[in-house]
Amino acid sequence: MPETIVDRLRSSDGPTFSVEFFPPSDDAGVQQLIGTVDQLQGLQPDWVSVTYGATGASRYKTFSAVGAIRGQTAVSTMGHLTIAGQSAAEVVRAIQAYERLGVTHILALRGDPPSGGRFAPHPEGLRTATDLVRLVKSLGDFTVGVAAFPDGHPEGDLDLDARILLAKEQAGAEFAITQLFFDPAAYVSLVGRFRALGGTMPIIAGIMPVTVPSQIERFAGLSGSAMPADFEARLRAVADDKAAFRAVGIDLVTQLCRDVLDAGAPGLQFFTLNRSTATAEILGRLRTEA
Repeated sequence: MPETIVDRLRSSDGPTFSVEFFPPSDDAGVQQLIGTVDQLQGLQPDWVSVTYGATGASRYKTFSAVGAIRGQTAVSTMGHLTIAGQSAAEVVRAIQAYERLGVTHILALRGDPPSGGRFAPHPEGLRTATDLVRLVKSLGDFTVGVAAFPDGHPEGDLDLDARILLAKEQAGAEFAITQLFFDPAAYVSLVGRFRALGGTMPIIAGIMPVTVPSQIERFAGLSGSAMPADFEARLRAVADDKAAFRAVGIDLVTQLCRDVLDAGAPGLQFFTLNRSTATAEILGRLRTEA
């Protein structure tokens, strides 16, 4: 059988390295994405993934991007899938679309409504990511990953998050990828809570390079948590100098990666915003030190 993400995570070859992309808005963007994937191929990522669109049109772009990556590169590809705004029948069709594309790994997520606000299940849809894991596993030979929240889900608390993560594993999930975070202690605590409940699946650390000052505020909205005070202070001290800010950001995120790897993280997943340079720099430093 082909090697799965879980096989790679549990191997003795060292931590995995993967990259998350979002679906481009047009054909030119797809080709730019392919160029980014090509640039990263030299770094030998274990897999890449593509986020799932919040609307019908953007979901089509997800499948288009996944198909282009699989057709034009040799990189292993994982598809994302959410239940927000979709009936169960639509979710089934999405799973079947991934199967037709030859995608055997799916990241099963609840997702957020296209219009924002608090999540409400579709009247004919699934209610939780745990339900989605169960459905994906029932429809084929898929390896399923899920999300984990080092800083806590905005709608939950840390202990509840750990119990939900365990429920996802019991439903068939085989690995987790965290939302972005900036405090290694948050990752360590998440893993500790999960293991204390009996959870065994690998938990990959989700990392986003910090390269421009506008990210400081934006990250709080993306992840539901602000940067640690000392981390943010070092960035704000150079916020008026683009080159210095980028250099400090790369240094800080590289150290974050070192800390979580030293704490036992089985892999790093980079959220790249469809760019590769900063990720390549960070990974290059980590591999030089290994």
